[in-house]
Amino acid sequence: MSTEYNLQQYQLNPKQTDYTTDPPWANLELTVPNDRSPISIISFVECVLVELTHEPVAAEYVSSEIWGTKRTQFFAVDDSGERFQKRYSDDRLGSHNTLLSRRRVRRELINRLSRETVGTKRGIQESVEELDTFRVRPLRELER
Repeated sequence: MSTEYNLQQYQLNPKQTDYTTDPPWANLELTVPNDRSPISIISFVECVLVELTHEPVAAEYVSSEIWGTKRTQFFAVDDSGERFQKRYSDDRLGSHNTLLSRRRVRRELINRLSRETVGTKRGIQESVEELDTFRVRPLRELER
């Protein structure tokens, strides 16, 4: 059994606007906290980094708090996949962009996705019931 996939079946021809089948990154999503092992998280992050490098997609981590939503997005800014832009937005504080190396993005994603609890939600009288979410999305769908 081959582990390769046929890249052509996922590529768009110039007249298409959507994939005819689910693209390879379609199921790259996770909630935090989760019950995945450290090795599984590392493998998941490596898959995400490959897709960020080779597809027009971004990784998005969303955290809902009593005071609003925090959204962190990562996407490749070069063809080699060594430089990424981190776009952070907070309903209260606004947004900012930072350039990061692949190593720093990898480390940050592993740390975020490995959390057993979401620390900013602890100890607050009125709790937020929503889990943090992580998913890979097409660049065209990102909120600006």
